Amino acid sequence: MTVHKWRGKLLACGGDAKTVKGQKLGLDKTYVTGIMYLAPHKLSGANVCPMAEQAGCVEGCLNSAGMGKFSNVQKARIAKTAWFNLDPKGFLDALKQDVDRFASWAIRKGLTPTIRLNGTSDIRWERYGIIERFPELQWYDYTKLHNRKGLPDNYSLTWSYSQASKAYSDRLGDVIKSGMNAAAVFRGRLPEAFKGVPVIDGDKHDLRFLDPLGVIVGLKAKGKAIYDKSGFVIGEKPVYDEPSGFSIETKDFAYA
Repeated sequence: MTVHKWRGKLLACGGDAKTVKGQKLGLDKTYVTGIMYLAPHKLSGANVCPMAEQAGCVEGCLNSAGMGKFSNVQKARIAKTAWFNLDPKGFLDALKQDVDRFASWAIRKGLTPTIRLNGTSDIRWERYGIIERFPELQWYDYTKLHNRKGLPDNYSLTWSYSQASKAYSDRLGDVIKSGMNAAAVFRGRLPEAFKGVPVIDGDKHDLRFLDPLGVIVGLKAKGKAIYDKSGFVIGEKPVYDEPSGFSIETKDFAYA
């Protein structure tokens, strides 16, 4: 199958292993995602991930996965993030042009364009007016901010779960009750349920707006996240149990 690729100043399509899976689902629509990668947390000098420390995802960030392992890619992400912070108007003007060009390209090819701006950031884009400017497009993101309000109807958010702190993990129940799904990164195989909530395989595609409600989107640890010990990555982990030695802690998991 042909992988559809496009690149602008800020958005790119078809260049990463995760979002390209949306092109191969075999649905009545072929989805293509224009995704933007910025430098996460404080790598650019300004914090674009305000909950990163409480959620414990600084070290395990997917920023290091895939193309992110290359220094030139990291420099480009830092430069884009600095541009956003130093010249937000100029940045947004360029972003709007990218969205318009990407959408026009996709439609000409008979594809369905979607947009994900927080590939490796957690910015409240609903405050910048860009999503409302393109109401015909589906936008989506992961977020660690559970209290985002006033979201446009065409913006789908999935909350990112972590056990790095109790104050953060305790929000899971409220998030599910609110109608927002949660995503969790697991080390090892995905359970069928976690803390009583059904788990679906989120690595099959990245189009979170297609997910059923009331689930946890299970993602397998990648890049540096494989070695994370902060609580951001959960799942099968060794626990020392006297006198039998190491065992696997599974009390919150349900396996088939």
